[in-house]
Parts: sequence; structure tokens; C-alpha cells
Amino acid sequence: MKVTGFSFVKNAVRFEYPVIESIHSILPLCDEFVIAIGKCDDGTLELIQSINDKKIKIIETEWDDNLREGGKVLAAETNKALEHISDDTDWAFYIQADEVIHEKDLKTIKNAMLKYKDNKQIDGLLFKYLHFYGSFDYIGASSNWYCNEIRVIKNNANIYSYKDAQGFRKNEDEKLNVKAIDAYVYHYGWVREPEAMQRKQSNFGSLYRGKEELEKAKTKPKKYCYEDSIHKIAPFTGDHPQVIFPRIKKKNWVFDYDISMSRISLKDRTKKVLKNHFGVDLSYRNYKITK
Repeated sequence: MKVTGFSFVKNAVRFEYPVIESIHSILPLCDEFVIAIGKCDDGTLELIQSINDKKIKIIETEWDDNLREGGKVLAAETNKALEHISDDTDWAFYIQADEVIHEKDLKTIKNAMLKYKDNKQIDGLLFKYLHFYGSFDYIGASSNWYCNEIRVIKNNANIYSYKDAQGFRKNEDEKLNVKAIDAYVYHYGWVREPEAMQRKQSNFGSLYRGKEELEKAKTKPKKYCYEDSIHKIAPFTGDHPQVIFPRIKKKNWVFDYDISMSRISLKDRTKKVLKNHFGVDLSYRNYKITK
């Protein structure tokens, strides 16, 4: 069984993406790792090169400004990396630059890959998510945070990155058939020094709403205020992946939030009642779960 990891990134240094940790977290499962690096001047290319692992294949790319609306450029860059995986790859393991896999889940993932490798009815594997917010000590706990997404797919030319690169589709906008596995993606996209978070949000907004978002950013505060954008959060009581420990130790800002202020919304209460008492799940699903 051959496994290829793939990802994309641009300005990882400027926006403090934990891309090194992301790559290292799945590298033990991978025979090769393809990463598309967008043209930038912040040292991101040199950072990835510093990993100095023969498994890593770097593709230098140019982001298309015409694909900024709706985050389409993110899917385009994902597909550039996907197109460069080896033809004899069985599984392609996708990880974004702010996602990390816990070492305790690697065996579960590998076993699932082995089990479903030759099952033609299965297109991919579905992961659970932990979204960290403000600090490494809190996770999102409302329906605003997606609970699952596809991160491992078969090497199939008909499968492509969908919309803004959150998930995948095949053929003509067809959802993938997936197996849900007991493994987590640790998402650190909302855990940064507040100034870096503000830079990241302004840039990210421009990928959805165009360059005018960057102009608006000039009038916004330099530091991101986590407290102003909180949905429901909860304390994180588990353990982080080992590769993220050094970043946690270097944390140099304070996020001290009164958890009692984080309340479940009417929307979430309604969803919970419908699911628990009537078996109706209103969560958005960009996939079809195979029993």
C-alpha cells in the first residue's frame, strides 16, 4: 500500500501557520508528500525545504487572483498538489497547513486504509474534528464548527477539491462515499498571536471577498479580539499531538475567557432536540457515509 500526503500553503511564516507540524504529523504514514507552495517572500519555501526529508516533493505555484471570490483559489491549489501525486499511490492523505494529526490515531488511520484499500465502494475516509479557539486550552462547541470532513481519498482522477477546499467531490459534483473512522484532526486555525491572527483573517477574507477586503483591513485594529467573535466554546481536557508541544510552549499571549459567558444558542438547542429525540440531523454533509 502506497500513501501520499498532499497539501498547499502560502505565507506560512507571515500568518503563523503550523505547517511544519502538519507535515510531520502524517509523514510516518506517507511514502511521499507533495506540497504546493504559492509564490511568497516570507521564507515559507525555505521553511519547508528545511525539513530535509526525501519524501517531500515541492511544487512552486502562482496563485490566480481571478479565483479569489468564494475561496476558489484554495481548491485550485489543492488540486495542483493532488495532480502531482505518484500514479501508483493507493491513498492520498490531505492535510491543511493549520491541521495536525495526533500520533495516537496513526494506527487507526493505517488500519482503515488497509481495510478499505480494495473496496471499490469506498472513496475516502471521514475524520472527526477538534477546533481550537483563542488558546490551546479551548475548543469550539457549537454548530458553527464543522464536526467532520474527508481527509483521506482514493487515488482517483475523478476526485477533486470542492469549492474552497474544505472537502472533495467526484465526477460531476457527486458526493464521495466515505467510511467514518475514529480519528481526529486537530485544527489550530484560530490559535495565533492576536496580531498574526488579524493579518491572517484580513488575508483570508480577501480570498472570499476580493482585494477590497485588504483595503478594509487598513482601518481595522492591529490585534484580533478573540472575545468579539466567540461562538460557544468549552475547555479542552485531552492531550495535544506531540509535534505541537514546542509551539504551545512558545505561546506569548493571554486568552482568559469566562466560560460561563459561552452559552448554547437557540439554533443549537433546536438542532440537539431534533437529533436526540426525533433522529433528524440537520448538519451539513459534504459526503455520503457508507455503513
